[in-house]
Amino acid sequence: MKRKESLKSESRKSSTKSSKRSRDFSLKKLYLKTKSLCKVTFKLPKEAAPEATQVTLVGDFNQWDTKETPMQKLKNGDFTVTLELACDQEYKFRYLIDNSHWENDWQADKYVPNGHGSDDSIVAV
Repeated sequence: MKRKESLKSESRKSSTKSSKRSRDFSLKKLYLKTKSLCKVTFKLPKEAAPEATQVTLVGDFNQWDTKETPMQKLKNGDFTVTLELACDQEYKFRYLIDNSHWENDWQADKYVPNGHGSDDSIVAV
């Protein structure tokens, strides 16, 4: 959680460059007016996985299936995917990089320990 607080603090007191960097790590949420759903855009920035060729979003929303939700690699090297998630819930998730390395979202709503000796990211919608 210190990493999250540190990035938020850094973006408040730093230049436009730091503010832009903080935005690059954000989960974006768009609540739909006609349904109790939220479109959540997950983004893993290039800085988190500079050599990655493939990233998959894995979590509660896809039963932790490591193949179900591949992310699209953007020209700038970031990876992104948008999902519609039911509101009033929290979802655990992580990014699987090149089928070998796990990474958390640096701007997750919070983190919780998992049974593998590390933390899972949480997105609350």
